[in-house]
Amino acid sequence: MNYQKIITSIQNQLSSIQYTGKVASYIPELETIKATKFGMHLHCINSGHYHFGDNTEKFSIQSISKVFALTKAMLLLGDELFERVDVEPSGDPFNSLVQLEYESGIPRNPFINAGALVVCDVLVSKLENPKNDLLDFIQKLADNKNIAINRKVFDSEKKHSYRNMSLLNLMKSFGNIKNDIDIVLDLYIHLCSIEMSCEELSKAFMVYANGGKLLYNQEQIIPSRKVKRINAIMLTCGFYDEAGEFGFRVGLPGKSGVGGGIVALYPGQYTVTVWSPPLNPKGNSELGMYSLEQLTTLTGLSIF
Repeated sequence: MNYQKIITSIQNQLSSIQYTGKVASYIPELETIKATKFGMHLHCINSGHYHFGDNTEKFSIQSISKVFALTKAMLLLGDELFERVDVEPSGDPFNSLVQLEYESGIPRNPFINAGALVVCDVLVSKLENPKNDLLDFIQKLADNKNIAINRKVFDSEKKHSYRNMSLLNLMKSFGNIKNDIDIVLDLYIHLCSIEMSCEELSKAFMVYANGGKLLYNQEQIIPSRKVKRINAIMLTCGFYDEAGEFGFRVGLPGKSGVGGGIVALYPGQYTVTVWSPPLNPKGNSELGMYSLEQLTTLTGLSIF
């Protein structure tokens, strides 16, 4: 497969696409990013790297970090985790309070905000130093010690976390948050504020395309059974209340973030990351979704 020719074709199409998406503004620091930024990086298991644009520029990964947090929690707690958070698509906005109230404080899945906050609560209980341990884990996946948080994004997000604080208080009232709310929220914002490039994310996510093994040394760090489940949750829940649309158009497991990033993977073949800050009304990168739809169309490859 000539991946470079294919993604160059996608690059050439982008100049003619009229997008209507808006850069995220509810976290003021994210609003400062230029809407014209675009990067794409594909990491093939068998043949290396293919890319264009701003693929090495770091950006706030936001909800993409929820995949790493879920993985760590599953390694620490096993299936017991899913007594506190479900694995169903939400069908509602990622920060909905109504659904959480109706379902007695049990979030629909680990990738909406409430679910990720429960995962962070588990990590606070199980890890001696959850911030450092999670960052070390991500650095190991990416084989890169230079991955860190963006302090400006952290401070900006912390000042505007009223809805997440409400989610935590509501779940606390149902007994589904065990630790101090401020500590759990601090870990959650820390994870969302991690910045990585398309290249770094594609390398870090390779473990999910490679059956739980690090591609660079073949160390099995996630059991294959757990990788199967994580990929399934990405497919059905990885795009807020637009997961069905992404599955229909692209046909790959993946995860998006309001920083404009999307990571997707074809098990046994490749990982691919796109970054374009303007978001559609569901909170997903508009041009990112288009580019990944073109990728699976032009290659003729999807999990379906």
